[in-house]
Amino acid sequence: MTTDVRDRVIAIIAEQAVLDVDQVGPEMRLDELGVDSLGLVESIFAIEESFDITVPFNANEPGKSGFDMTSVGSVIAAVEELIAAQT
Repeated sequence: MTTDVRDRVIAIIAEQAVLDVDQVGPEMRLDELGVDSLGLVESIFAIEESFDITVPFNANEPGKSGFDMTSVGSVIAAVEELIAAQT
């Protein structure tokens, strides 16, 4: 996990959860942080813009997307995979 990716993803999720970045850690689940479905979609848009990637996530069928949005750590790992796939 690269520090830059981790810090940027945590900042995005913290903003959606209306929390300070020091209140968000990789082990935390998004639902525990209060990120609802709208916050989830807004997080995805912010991640796509921040990293210039396309996140393969369908909010209507989240289990079928292959992009794990359950925890902060899983989002960080998925973003790193998408970035690596671009190079």
